[in-house]
Amino acid sequence: MADRWDSSLYDDRHSFVWKKAGDLLELLDPKPGERVLDLGCGTGHLTAKIAERGADVTGLDSSASMVAQARQNYPKLKFVLGDARSFDIAGPFDAVFSNAVLHWIPEAGGVIDSVSRVLRAGGRFVLEMGGKGNVGRIATALDAVVRAAGYSPRNPWFYPSAAEYSTLLEARGFEIEALWTIERWTKLDHPEKGLREWLEMFAGPWFDGIAAAERPALIGEVEQRLRPQLWCDGFWWADYRRLRVVARRDGNL
Repeated sequence: MADRWDSSLYDDRHSFVWKKAGDLLELLDPKPGERVLDLGCGTGHLTAKIAERGADVTGLDSSASMVAQARQNYPKLKFVLGDARSFDIAGPFDAVFSNAVLHWIPEAGGVIDSVSRVLRAGGRFVLEMGGKGNVGRIATALDAVVRAAGYSPRNPWFYPSAAEYSTLLEARGFEIEALWTIERWTKLDHPEKGLREWLEMFAGPWFDGIAAAERPALIGEVEQRLRPQLWCDGFWWADYRRLRVVARRDGNL
């Protein structure tokens, strides 16, 4: 599968993805000597924050460009390529941590099974992902613009409700310790090009099958539709809604 990710654009313009996860790290609360897997580590910034707490952390990502950038950013840390649905890495880990990744993977059962396999009994799974309704305005505009252009859009995002995801976890031997949704409208970095850059970074699959030369005009139409809703105080905003979970693997498994 082609690597869609632009690691430089991610670090330059979308650092809010990891910078807003500080309190998620507090929920993880990594201890010195614990083994932690950062699932979907991206360019490694949160992996490094976990390592600063004294944990033995490994970052895993399916994007070769992200892993390469992470290794460049933090050469002393361990980063590996792997698919969250079926990764092969030696356990057990005391905790698996994941931020802003799992909404890209509709095969949630496979992810949870893989996490369960590498967690020790009683180990914790701490995650944040897009929840039901996340970037709903953006998705609605994308769908309308792509359909109006005569194409059939493919929504690549998996945004489960709290009930849906807790059911998946409990069916696979996890006990839910905490689970909630968070409304988090997020200001995009560039005042004029913020939404366009966000779409280029995260919405590429919506334009699959559309010639590259046609895409800028379609993105412009999306901007036009969303300006009344998402443009405020000189900046673009993304209508994020996050799902946050702390779960523990059944000690009897």
